[in-house]
Amino acid sequence: MRDDIAILHVDMDAFYAAVEQRDNPKLRGRPVIVGGPTRRGVVSAASYEARRFGVHSAMPVAQARRLCADGVFLPVRMGHYAAVSSQIRDILLSFTPLVEPLSLDEAFLDVRGCEKLFGPAPRIARTIKERIHKEIGLIASVGVAPNKFLAKLASDLGKPDSFVVVGAEEVRAFLEPLPVSRIWGVGVKSNERLQALGVRTIGQLAALGEESLREHFGAMGTHFWQLANGLDSRTVVPDREAKSISTETTFSHDISSLEALRVVALEQTENVAARLRHSCLMARTIDLKVRSADFRTTTMAHSLDALTDATDTIWQAVRTLFDRFAWKSFLPVRLLGVGATRLARAGVVQGDLFEEPARQKRRDLDHTVDNIRDSFGRDAIQRGSLLEREEE
Repeated sequence: MRDDIAILHVDMDAFYAAVEQRDNPKLRGRPVIVGGPTRRGVVSAASYEARRFGVHSAMPVAQARRLCADGVFLPVRMGHYAAVSSQIRDILLSFTPLVEPLSLDEAFLDVRGCEKLFGPAPRIARTIKERIHKEIGLIASVGVAPNKFLAKLASDLGKPDSFVVVGAEEVRAFLEPLPVSRIWGVGVKSNERLQALGVRTIGQLAALGEESLREHFGAMGTHFWQLANGLDSRTVVPDREAKSISTETTFSHDISSLEALRVVALEQTENVAARLRHSCLMARTIDLKVRSADFRTTTMAHSLDALTDATDTIWQAVRTLFDRFAWKSFLPVRLLGVGATRLARAGVVQGDLFEEPARQKRRDLDHTVDNIRDSFGRDAIQRGSLLEREEE
């Protein structure tokens, strides 16, 4: 295996909607929109058939109905999607332990050192796509490249059912024609400034030079230059080795609705909590990350009284941060994220004589809810505390 292409990015196509179409073959080829009353009337996912009508995630369901009157609107079954995601994760882990999940529907893999067992990285990527389709009945887009930035960019091109391999000698040709907006960090304002400089493609951005970019954008200029030249030093970090566990959503359309953002934050909370439990980790600090359309980014943190992996406790912290945040100055929002930091192994957490029974009760409840949802779907059971907060 060539060492220059050891990183894979696996991204499930229209994941929630695709699961619904798989489960009900009558929905295949039809515009499926996942959202509705259980999520306060906000779209969580849209099939590619629905996207042709302009429907996208975080859009109010009422607006989606106006755009796509013949769409099939379904409730969110988050527990079911999490169970399917776990099946996909098992396939990824059968190739390498170096799997870094970003959300329920995407992950990075580092397959360096796996060539003797499974062949070169492109073959591994192709096998993963085939196994996910054959064993789970879903389509994954996969990018193979020397680093995370390039692998994710590769998987995004040609979706759905994308398979793109970028070798070290192909990086320049791959990047040059792409619009500069493909660079992570180029928001609305910075894009406008680059356009004023006559920079419209990544190739033109790279040619501008690091010093010139630093003059115009400060430290971000170096970041732009590095990515424009295909440089990214980040490593793949599995949950069990991570110093933090987080999930972020970069919206295809900037979001101004606080209701929609709250729905996303709740889904992210459930994802982070489930990953903590799956990795036998507990967190002491919860983070909320917000990035505006003009790429101003801030992160707020809330320290908990005790380590936890309980969904309800984490959601209370997230909601506290959400309600405290100065949204007016940050709307519309480009990215939202929830994270857990200051982690410790669940098995080595020192118990408290008075708090331990309550903590164990929450853990038992979480595992019970997870098991019921895995078997019967999200709507089979609701956490009363979370449901109550959603409807306030």
